[in-house]
Parts: sequence; structure tokens; C-alpha cells
Amino acid sequence: MVNPADAVGAPPAGGPVAAAPPVAAALPTGGTLPTGGVGRPLIGAGVIVPAPGGLVLLGRRITAGEPPTWSLPGGKVDHPGESFEQAAARELAEETGIELPAERMRVLGVLLDHLDGRPRLTAAVLAPPSAAPAEVTEPHACAGWQRFAVDALPGPMFGPSAWVLAQWLADPAPLPPGVFAYRTVQ
Repeated sequence: MVNPADAVGAPPAGGPVAAAPPVAAALPTGGTLPTGGVGRPLIGAGVIVPAPGGLVLLGRRITAGEPPTWSLPGGKVDHPGESFEQAAARELAEETGIELPAERMRVLGVLLDHLDGRPRLTAAVLAPPSAAPAEVTEPHACAGWQRFAVDALPGPMFGPSAWVLAQWLADPAPLPPGVFAYRTVQ
């Protein structure tokens, strides 16, 4: 199981932990965060796509200038008036070809960090279960999509994806210092 603290780390149950946010590029497990991001805040969504048999969809992230990591589908909220659920459905379709309705997406919580030198707010979005085949639609950013058992996730994991998964897993590990989680009440 991937430990979110090893990917980059979480508050104990009950709320976020205040800690000085370090500006770091390397994660303890060898995963990385983008660097050089000082500037405008980032607002995005990570999409958890469960599949029958306790599986979850992950892509092999190959972003230029960063070591390869495993990642959930997801990305920025791009359009004025776009909700986290709408961004999640759009990014999922753009990145994998899997089309699921935004109305069936559910925000589990939001994560705040400043680890790349600017504020980043990431929604943890749970999609409805899907076993639809995932296509590589952005070969410059993703080498392929696979489904993994939630108790046997690969590493290294892209930090924000590990943190999003921690909002869904029944027994998540702590988030790293400087990452604050706010779960929605449902």
C-alpha cells in the first residue's frame, strides 16, 4: 500500500496539522512535485475511478523534467464557472477517453499545500465505478493506464495523487507536513 506520507505525508484524524510548508522537489519515496511554480495558485481535481474487484485507475505520469510517477487522472479547473465535479469529468475524458457524468462525481474533500512555492488546492473527487478501457490520449504526459488493487498500489506515487487517495482509503497514512486535508461531511 502506498503511504501518502512517503509520497510527500497527513494530519491525524480530526483536521489539518499546522506545519511550516517546506518548498521541496523530491519526495521521500522518490516521487516528485513540480518545481518552479512560484506564482498563481493552482486549483484542480484528482479523480478516483474505482473498478470492480477493489481496483483503482492509475496512469504512468511522464511529465517532462520530472521523474516518472504513478498518478490519478485529473488536472486544473480551467473554465469560468466550472465545478470540481465538472473539471473531474472533463479531465477524465480528456486524459483517458472515459466519459462519466459530472452529476455522479462526489467531492470527498479538498487538500491545500504550498509545496511547489504557490498555493495548490486539490479536490479529491470520487467517480462512479467504471471498468471502461482507458486510452492514452496525452502521450507526452502519460505512458499508459492500469488498474491496481487498492492494497497493492505502485510507487513512486505523484504526491497530490497519493493525498487524494488518502481521502478515500479506509485506513490512510498521514499526509506530509505542509499538506492540509479538509474532508467534506457526507
